[in-house]
Amino acid sequence: MCNFAACNQLFMAFSVLISVYQREKSQYLEQALESLLEQTLLPTEVVIVEDGPLTDELYAVIEAFKTRFAATVSVVLPRNVGLGLALNHGLKECHYPIVARMDSDDICKPRRFEKQLEILRTHKEIDVVGSWIDEFLGTKENIISTRKVPETHQEILHFARYRNPMNHPTVMFRKAVIEAVDSYHDFPLFEDYDLWVRALQHGVSFYNIQESLLWFRLSYEAFRRRGGVHYIKAESRFQKRLYLCGFISLSAFLQNVIIRLTVRLLPNRLRKFIYILRIRK
Repeated sequence: MCNFAACNQLFMAFSVLISVYQREKSQYLEQALESLLEQTLLPTEVVIVEDGPLTDELYAVIEAFKTRFAATVSVVLPRNVGLGLALNHGLKECHYPIVARMDSDDICKPRRFEKQLEILRTHKEIDVVGSWIDEFLGTKENIISTRKVPETHQEILHFARYRNPMNHPTVMFRKAVIEAVDSYHDFPLFEDYDLWVRALQHGVSFYNIQESLLWFRLSYEAFRRRGGVHYIKAESRFQKRLYLCGFISLSAFLQNVIIRLTVRLLPNRLRKFIYILRIRK
């Protein structure tokens, strides 16, 4: 395994940014953190945002991780503020110019950081790099779909007018560039998509590695959350924001809203079927 001390002539120092809240399962967080230690290129630091009070089990996992990885920074928030604001708090505590995002229930593949750092090191014009994800239920061996996202900046720009062009837990970015576009906003369910759109409008350069570098955990509860009135309202509000800021045309706005409204109103089982067999392929 290559640690930073051995590789500092080839790679740049970087932080990993994770947010955790009390409803996360401790065993999932443990698997996520373990995958960081199994990287061919270890992070320079790991910043964990405690978004409000956590369970004893989650605290125990974090403390155990600190004994194995000393360069761990805990950012403790007294109350739950939501993902976007929590990540902003954490980003301010990241000490290195490159930041990798990671969710608290996903699993990095061993060469994720190595491959992403190589892109940023050899392509100075690229500011944000992501990848595909393998989506699984239960165990990472049970892959049910792969979310493929476009490769080049121009392809990403076009794709973003209709769908989220980046898989958020896979992204690695230059911190200064993201801070220059005001980082994450408090936009529940669409914090990352909103950030990518603002970054694209300000000329930030994107790239997606054309392979899966992360196992993304799905659940039946996640499928349920992607439907219903609450999600429809949030999604329509976000599409309106894209139209009002000039990122999409009126026709694209109407198309996006109608298609999404239809899918969100479907029964959960049928929505899951479409999600896996049509939308994600």
